[in-house]
Amino acid sequence: MQLAEINLKLDRVDARVTRIEMRFDLVEGQIAITGFKVERKQSMPLKIRLSRGGAKKRPFYRVVVADSRMPRDGRFIERLGTFDPLKAKDTEGRVVLDQEKAKAWIAKGAQPTDRVARLLDGLGVLTREKRDNPKKALPKKKAQERAAAAEKAATLPA
Repeated sequence: MQLAEINLKLDRVDARVTRIEMRFDLVEGQIAITGFKVERKQSMPLKIRLSRGGAKKRPFYRVVVADSRMPRDGRFIERLGTFDPLKAKDTEGRVVLDQEKAKAWIAKGAQPTDRVARLLDGLGVLTREKRDNPKKALPKKKAQERAAAAEKAATLPA
C-alpha cells in the first residue's frame, strides 16, 4: 500500500471515525505499510415504531422506520404500513404491513418497539419472547394480611 493511497483514505475520514489502525513491517531494510483499517461508529439507531395520526380520541397509526432520536410523529425514513386500533382484532384491515420491508429493516438492525413487536409477532414476521412476571399479580402485604384476617374470622365459630 502506497503512502498516496493512505493519504487519500485519510482525506475521506469524517467525525464518525473511532479508531485508525496501521500495520508496518520491515521489508528488505525499509518500512512498509502492510495494513490500514478505519473503524467508524455505527450509524443511526433505527426503530420500527408507531407514528400517531387521526383525530382526538380516534387514533390511527402508521408503522414507520425512524431514527430513535426523532420525535414520535416527526421525520421518518420509510413507511411500512398502518395500524388501526379501533377496528376489531379479527378485521382484515386492522394491521396492513409490508412484511418483506419489515424483515429487511430488522436484518439491517432496526429494533421494533414493544407494540410493533406484538404486531409483527401476530403477522408471523417476528417471534418475540413472552413477558411474564407472576410475582406482580400476587397480592401485596396489606392485602395478604386482610385475607389472613378474613380467613381466621371465617374459621372461628360464632
